[in-house]
Amino acid sequence: MNYQDLPFRIPLLLLLTGALMACQGEPPPRDTSPGSQGNSPATETTAERNSAVLEQLDIADQRDFEDATRGLIASDDQLVVSMPDGSVVWDMPSYAFITGEAPPSVNPSLWRQAKLNNIHGLFEVTDGVYQLRGFDLANMSIILGDRGWILVDPLTTKETAAAALAFARSHLGSKPVSAVIFTHSHIDHFGGVLSVLEADGSTELIAPVGFMEEATSENVLAGTTMSRRAMYMYGTQLERSPKGHVGSGLGKSPASGSPGISEPTRIIESTGERHTIDGVEFVFQNAAGSEAPAELTFYLPDKKAFCGAEVVSRNMHNLYTLRGAKVRDAYLWSQYIDEAIGMFPETEVYFASHHWPMWGNADIIDFLKKQRDGYRYIHDQSLRMASQGYTPREIAEEIELPESLRRSFPNRGYYGTLKHNAKAVYQRYFGWYDGNPANLDPLPPVESALRYIDIMGGADAVLARARQDFDKGDYRWVAELLNHLVFAEPDNSEAKQLLARTYDQLGYKAESGPWRDVYLTA
Repeated sequence: MNYQDLPFRIPLLLLLTGALMACQGEPPPRDTSPGSQGNSPATETTAERNSAVLEQLDIADQRDFEDATRGLIASDDQLVVSMPDGSVVWDMPSYAFITGEAPPSVNPSLWRQAKLNNIHGLFEVTDGVYQLRGFDLANMSIILGDRGWILVDPLTTKETAAAALAFARSHLGSKPVSAVIFTHSHIDHFGGVLSVLEADGSTELIAPVGFMEEATSENVLAGTTMSRRAMYMYGTQLERSPKGHVGSGLGKSPASGSPGISEPTRIIESTGERHTIDGVEFVFQNAAGSEAPAELTFYLPDKKAFCGAEVVSRNMHNLYTLRGAKVRDAYLWSQYIDEAIGMFPETEVYFASHHWPMWGNADIIDFLKKQRDGYRYIHDQSLRMASQGYTPREIAEEIELPESLRRSFPNRGYYGTLKHNAKAVYQRYFGWYDGNPANLDPLPPVESALRYIDIMGGADAVLARARQDFDKGDYRWVAELLNHLVFAEPDNSEAKQLLARTYDQLGYKAESGPWRDVYLTA
């Protein structure tokens, strides 16, 4: 069954992505009035806090940059992909400002990740395996078969997928697409499929068990709400600049455009399945319920190459994603990574659905173990503290990765974060109630805010105190304080402008791309 002609195709896919498609084409005009996003500079306190990151991490380490540029065949610094009406769906030049040292308004660790994600083009990963990076949020990989190309993850939209495939053909020669592998049920890994299929219907489509059910149902009912939240998470309304959006950590930003879907012709049911696809032997791992409800990884025995899909990546991933989604199972996730280590111990090449590859067995196994241990540590320590009576907010404040994990760049919170992932573990097991009776039936925000402002001496007193604490750099507290004031007096422009400046500072020092985008959008 092919869904390209169904009238509900586009709205359905917009919903299920939870706003990967939230903003089509150019963003609307932005508010440039005093206090609006990106208008206020980094304060001295913010600059000092960002500078301190340089002492905590080896930002100058070049090994990732060497891996990210290895095998480069060609790149296009002027890559812009548009729809027929001229709407821009992908714009790499807009990230050209990400060069040199981090400005005071960007966490240096996030800036480093953004620079790595700026390295784009067509790359040779190993003999007969290529990768297109920087044509969308995700990567498209190419595996050379006997009669054509096996594509892995055809990006988000037909526009970006078509541009990536055309770029590959211009440098590798034109071959038919013999097969497409969907690694999992998120739209940035299947949405461009309709532009890569052969017209004669000869392209085989391979996907994990449950793919169609999950791809067409996840988030549909909550899609409208999720779309709004995703505009915050991905910064679709932000300018791309040192005071705005610099990337998502997982990549750049989601592409807008025309997504589609097509039903798989071969389903991977279980771990350990071996299939020969266009003359290439694959060993599959079913990783359902890890990063996606339907997901697989695979190994190419002849090349000793492991595709980790999105089960592993060069950042800490989300156990809970800020756009809103069902909480993921950290324990199960860690078990899948451990299983992959055991199944494919001779791996010499790693590549995945995001970021850049890795070479060398020892480095790859170390990377996989640290990814495994990171998710397992968050799971175990969150439960340990919960058993001692800690609430989600207290756990998030107390938990810290051991030094061996937190100094590893792929375990840093560029996308998911330690704080909100710890809360996700609590939520998965215990739900929203933290065990404190005061939080069982609290007043709604407006009524609560009115009473807080009254008991604190009125709006002028609260605003005066907020200014003092802002000058001290106590931004988390100022945001909490002014949130009450803005709820109580939504037309109080001074409070809103100071809250906007506060969100600027919280965004500037965030290591997580989504946290930064949420603060700056707000």
